[in-house]
Amino acid sequence: MFSLPSQIEAILYLKGQPLSISEIAEIAKCDRGLVKEALIELMSEYAHRHTALEVIETEKGYSLQLKETFADLIESLIQPELGVGSLRTLAAIALKGGITQSELIDIRGSGAYHHVQELVALGFVRKRRQRESRSYWLQVTDKFHQYFQLDQLPQQLSLNLNSLSHQEE
Repeated sequence: MFSLPSQIEAILYLKGQPLSISEIAEIAKCDRGLVKEALIELMSEYAHRHTALEVIETEKGYSLQLKETFADLIESLIQPELGVGSLRTLAAIALKGGITQSELIDIRGSGAYHHVQELVALGFVRKRRQRESRSYWLQVTDKFHQYFQLDQLPQQLSLNLNSLSHQEE
C-alpha cells in the first residue's frame, strides 16, 4: 500500500486544481489531521528535491504545480487559447498587413482594445506609437507566422490548387 503523502501527491496530480484539506481527506478516505501531517511531509519532500514541481498552499487549497521558475517554458510549450473576437481582430491586422489602432477600432469596435492588449501580451502583435498621430501602428509578429505556420501556406495552397486542376482534366 502507498504512503499517505504519495496518495495525496497522486490526488493533487490527477485533480489538477487546488483542493482543501477536507476534499483531500474525503478522496483519501482518512482523517483531516492525518492529511495535514501528510501534506506537511509532502511539501517538505518537494522543498528538498531538485524537481520542477512543488506542492503549495493557495487561497483555494493545496496544489501540485510547476515551479514559478519554469513560467517561460510554460509559455513556449502551451498553446494559447484565443477567443473568437481576438482571432477576428488578429485576422483583421494580418489581412491589412498592418493597421492603425484607430482604423482597427472602426472596423472591429471598442472590444478590439482588449483584444489588442491580449494579442500583444501573447506576442502575436507588435504595437508602436506613431509619430504623426496619437494612434498606434499594429502589425503581426514572427510568432504569429510561426504559430499559424504561414510560411508553409503558399506551398500548401499551390499543392491544393494543382491537385484541383488535375482533377478537372
